[in-house]
Amino acid sequence: MSTTTAGRPGKVVASDRAKAENRLGLKLVAPAVVVMLVVTAYPMIQALYLSLYRYRLTTPDDKEFVGLSNYLTILSDSLFWQDTVNTVIIMIVTVAIELVIGFAFAMVMHRIVFARGAIRTSILIPYGIITVVSAFAWQFTFSINNGWVNSWFAWLPWIGPDTNWFGEHWPAMFAIMVSEIWKTTPFMALLLLAGLSQVSEDMIEAAKVDGATWWQRLWKVILPNMRAAIMVAVLFRALDAFRIFDNIFVMTRGAQDTESSSFLTYRQVIEQFQLGLGSALSVLLFLTVLLLAWLIVKLFRVDLAQARGEG
Repeated sequence: MSTTTAGRPGKVVASDRAKAENRLGLKLVAPAVVVMLVVTAYPMIQALYLSLYRYRLTTPDDKEFVGLSNYLTILSDSLFWQDTVNTVIIMIVTVAIELVIGFAFAMVMHRIVFARGAIRTSILIPYGIITVVSAFAWQFTFSINNGWVNSWFAWLPWIGPDTNWFGEHWPAMFAIMVSEIWKTTPFMALLLLAGLSQVSEDMIEAAKVDGATWWQRLWKVILPNMRAAIMVAVLFRALDAFRIFDNIFVMTRGAQDTESSSFLTYRQVIEQFQLGLGSALSVLLFLTVLLLAWLIVKLFRVDLAQARGEG
């Protein structure tokens, strides 16, 4: 987009051509924005409306306006906070581990010079598997009857042939997080690979000429120039991990206090037909996701316009 500088020093004034391009751009995206608002806003408005009622699907005639009572009920319930803590733990642990492993995979895919296609394909295979299928696979893997984890890792002092991974809270949470990490690390690697390819080789070579070690090039050159890509990868995966449902549903069905926030919402709406409470949970989940996205963007302090070279 062309711009011209005029008037007071430092103030950028758009040219007539740039203004015309902006107007054309707004006209082109307006229909898509309207459709997106209708598709995304209507369910949330409907959920917000239902959350203000005591409304059970099995007794629709007893529908009653209760204001914020559903929210007070949820926020004063220890189960809601337990499930929220589970969700936050799963999100933080899985995203942190996926970031490290995903970056290592991205480095391998970026630098490898032989069998590049085969290696990239093999690394990305887990992400192509349906989540429910991978959850069943990991459930069998950790099974006390026919799983291979107990036999393969029996040399560890805390693992034996009779270790029941789904019999206690933390082992069950560990199994769920392993399944999540295995499934979605390739997605993180793919996003980081895109960011890694944007790092200038000239800058890396200049750092080599100046005598920088591999670690110094990584911390001083590569990672700072990948900050936008890392932010996008962490943002996408954090929001995805926060709505975890499939793995828990398949592997434990919420047993041993392994429920997540999404699973609690499912129980209220689908199993107990509590549309009012379920809608209030959905609204709280939506607000939490918005807050989480805002915090991640603020944490990384990335100027996306500058990252795109528009600054």
